[in-house]
Amino acid sequence: MGKSLYSLILSDEVIRKIDVLAHRNGTNRSNYINQILAEHASITTPERRINDIFGLINDFFGNGEIVPNYVPNQTSMSLKSCLEYRYRPTMRYDVELYNMTYKSAVGKLNVQFRTTSSELLDLLVEFFKLWIAIEGRTLPTVHEYDLIDGKFSRSIVINEVMDYQSNELASAISEYVKFFDNSLKSYVAGNKSASDINEEYLMFCKNAKILI
Repeated sequence: MGKSLYSLILSDEVIRKIDVLAHRNGTNRSNYINQILAEHASITTPERRINDIFGLINDFFGNGEIVPNYVPNQTSMSLKSCLEYRYRPTMRYDVELYNMTYKSAVGKLNVQFRTTSSELLDLLVEFFKLWIAIEGRTLPTVHEYDLIDGKFSRSIVINEVMDYQSNELASAISEYVKFFDNSLKSYVAGNKSASDINEEYLMFCKNAKILI
């Protein structure tokens, strides 16, 4: 959905109120006015759709082990989870969305971790490399990955040209993060082997309604 520059004549009182409301909603004047007009014309903007998806992801996790941090009108949201490993280090998942309109990467999942334990670091890197290898031979669409300086990144890709609803995409992203987190915890704790993770991933893909 493209954007162009337009000139509008509005009263100063209206603009002052718009600026206050835009600030409260964590956005700027132009975006806030665009949202108001889009809602009045029954048009769902990319910004509104991303906001809806993040709101649904926030509801999905609720009060579980993964704790969401949802801030309206942002292009990313974070979730935190603790590993079952000695001092229970925190894993942070950042879900970033930036394109919801065509067959392509629509976002990115960033996994951040901080640890001074070389043993844990080796386990995490080992798991991420295993995950990349499993997805590389399983998923029908090529994904981009990055692993550097305490951060693992993985693109979010829609595999088919379909007009998915916001609740469908929110569910797919939420289920993926939940499965990834469970797999990571099990591997680090030594409860599951590389073969176990591979078999469970194949089953996850078989049951998933949308592969991202």
